[in-house]
Amino acid sequence: MKLQRRQIIVYSALLLSILLVMTALSCGISSKKQASKPTASPTISVSDSPSPSSSSSDALKSFYSQTLSWKSCQDGFDCTTVTVPLNYADPTAGSIKLQLVRHKAKSGKPKGNLVVNPGGPGGSGIEYARALPYIMTEQLINNFNVIGFDPRGVGSSNPVKCLNDKAIDAYVSADQSPDNQSEIDKYVALAKQLADGCATRSPQIYKYMDTVSAARDIDIIRAALGDEKLNWFGKSYGTFLGATYAGLFPTHVGRMMLDGAIDPTLTNEKLSYGQALGFENALKRFVANCATQSDCPLKAGNAGVQQVANMLANLDSKPGKLANGRVFTQAIGLIGVLGDLYDANYGWSDLRMALKDALKGDFTALASSADMYISRDENGHFTDNGNEAIAAVNCLDRPDRASVQETEKLATQWSKQAPLFGISLAWGNHGCTYWPISATGKPGPISASGSPTIVVVGTVNDPATPYPWAVALSKQLAKGVLLTFNGDGHTAYFQGSTCVDGYIDNYFLTGDAKSGVTCQPDSSAD
Repeated sequence: MKLQRRQIIVYSALLLSILLVMTALSCGISSKKQASKPTASPTISVSDSPSPSSSSSDALKSFYSQTLSWKSCQDGFDCTTVTVPLNYADPTAGSIKLQLVRHKAKSGKPKGNLVVNPGGPGGSGIEYARALPYIMTEQLINNFNVIGFDPRGVGSSNPVKCLNDKAIDAYVSADQSPDNQSEIDKYVALAKQLADGCATRSPQIYKYMDTVSAARDIDIIRAALGDEKLNWFGKSYGTFLGATYAGLFPTHVGRMMLDGAIDPTLTNEKLSYGQALGFENALKRFVANCATQSDCPLKAGNAGVQQVANMLANLDSKPGKLANGRVFTQAIGLIGVLGDLYDANYGWSDLRMALKDALKGDFTALASSADMYISRDENGHFTDNGNEAIAAVNCLDRPDRASVQETEKLATQWSKQAPLFGISLAWGNHGCTYWPISATGKPGPISASGSPTIVVVGTVNDPATPYPWAVALSKQLAKGVLLTFNGDGHTAYFQGSTCVDGYIDNYFLTGDAKSGVTCQPDSSAD
């Protein structure tokens, strides 16, 4: 059970923090200039809530009128596909199929459909739904048909492919804190390799993986399900996807939970800086908690934080080696630490054990945590395309770019407030520099005027989606209500608070959502 729960946290963890994978896997503030190729579609802010032209609406009718054909597909689930336009600016110019799964309400009397998304971008909603007992309470499982889907370009829905396993391995293992020209050149070469790989190996889908297009897909899914209103269960990046949907189709919103919220007004630079501070705080809180545990390998307070920093700094100059001969770099070590910090319930105890060995030169456990986070198996095969999909989505969603010189400046500035994570997040944010097409989205507030109540959930010490982001989104939404979880780790629902779970379950069942509620964890992180 512990492993399964950790994997579910990882599904919700992909968001911006694969930024620490050094690269254009980031949400990316990047480069000196935009590529010269034309954009895939007009730049758009969700706050504009654009209405399709009459010709476009006519072309979309066939997509909205399709009927789903469900077939049993193992373990009590049904599967189907839904057809959506490749390019909403020209719905007649080709289509793609999205894969869906359904788990029928156990009660046999469903109160409706509940569409789930774990985050990412790049997280599989199908795998998420198939882990149903580990993502939601029996109350919701009994009362709703749970619908999971892989968004466009993700998982089994026309997946974007950019690099082979060996190249991805090199990419995620490379230096995240380049401090000389040679290391910067290697970093830039890898970023170019990813961008060129996506354009070469997935020349169509990589252009159309923006969040606005994915949100429009969801409205077709809603219609194909026969629903007038969408019930949405979104975590991490799933909050941005859900909020984007609400901004585009406010009157189609039913009951919507946005847990681990992203502030849609922030640039990639501000998002990454917020995460740098968030993970720095999480590490300090982990060390403080560690000091209360009998198996803690760290000193108390800042000295313990410095032990972790020193270990990672040593790996920068002298990488370790695993028993199988694999080189263990600073980048993989940092990903291992970061991945465990996501999950206070299980990750913190895993991190204590991993650090106990790592401080003695054995990095096996820390490598295992990193590999779970980046979906790498023991043979070096990457079991999903999340590392590539996150680049494609993020490089389309926000247009801000920073040159190498600007990134060096940011790294220096951020390292003062976030000594361990600031440099890596600043450089990880450089990834979209060489993306072959320009961004089609831009930051902006989402009000979703005309929607019913939308619940935004924020965890006070969430490292990946800092609490102020949830506060900001709840204020932007015309009918936003904030639920606060005074705890640690990423996201709040089904993470150890009966108060949070009861509030959300009641909201989905009744529509009632009181404002100003703060919930506590049922127990400590361990």
